[in-house]
Amino acid sequence: MIKGKQIWLNGNLVPWDQVKVHIVSETFSYGLGVFEGIRCYSTGKGMVIFRVREHMERFLNSARVLFLTIPYSLDALLSASGEAVRANDFENGCYLRPMAYVSSYGETSWDFRKASVDVAIAVWDWGAYISEEGQSEGLRVKTSSYTRHHPNVFMTKSKSNANYLNFILAKGEALRTGFDDALLLDVNGFVAEGPVANVFMVKGEEIITPPLTYILGGITRDTVLRLAKDEGISCREEFITRDQLYTADEVFFCGTAVEITPVREIDFIVIGSGKPGPVTKHLREKFFDVVSAKDDRYLRWLSFV
Repeated sequence: MIKGKQIWLNGNLVPWDQVKVHIVSETFSYGLGVFEGIRCYSTGKGMVIFRVREHMERFLNSARVLFLTIPYSLDALLSASGEAVRANDFENGCYLRPMAYVSSYGETSWDFRKASVDVAIAVWDWGAYISEEGQSEGLRVKTSSYTRHHPNVFMTKSKSNANYLNFILAKGEALRTGFDDALLLDVNGFVAEGPVANVFMVKGEEIITPPLTYILGGITRDTVLRLAKDEGISCREEFITRDQLYTADEVFFCGTAVEITPVREIDFIVIGSGKPGPVTKHLREKFFDVVSAKDDRYLRWLSFV
């Protein structure tokens, strides 16, 4: 990680090292905050933020269901995103982390309708989230002993701070047992998602992904579904079991962090040929054409900075 120079904080640009949150902030104590992860890519036509509108809409909706009031409009957040990217001046792409958190402490009695909410947009160079080997050869994945939350335990459609402890536990377990990543099942035992990724399987000439019932609606997931349909690939949302993944022709993860990354093995079972399959490789190639501004059909997804 290479840190940025400035953080957009409540309408102002503040030097990175000067941004502080009090130790007894109620978000720090209880995890009640929301965030987004957004990529900005360097293209031959300039820097572009990928699907920033959709990310910021989800950001506002994440706060809404937790009774947090973000004191900025969608348009203001879109403008702030561009301002934050320009202020940090990364040449080869960067990562944006919008955050909304409770800056008060001890004043809300857990009625967060009364909370004072700060909004920040940090920008940094994250580097490669997935290793070169993982991207080119595929990930080794373990089905986690931790289950994805029931929708009435946490609000699974909110990208909230507290929700990510579930993912941290799952990913940590996978890493400690020698795998690259984890797969979480839902409360009924069906495939849900990876710690920061949605999951797809390829069977025959069709791609299948779990419905949104228990999972966060991924922006990259939506991108994959649209690209696949535009490429004439049949798509279906359906509850699937992990043994269906074991016998799939291909499996891949997708998300802002992982982009589109093949899975070569799950629970010591080799998927397909054990190499990235043709559908995964094709969709990955199309995805990078889109974010590199090489496909004019999808320029609406790119916000030029």
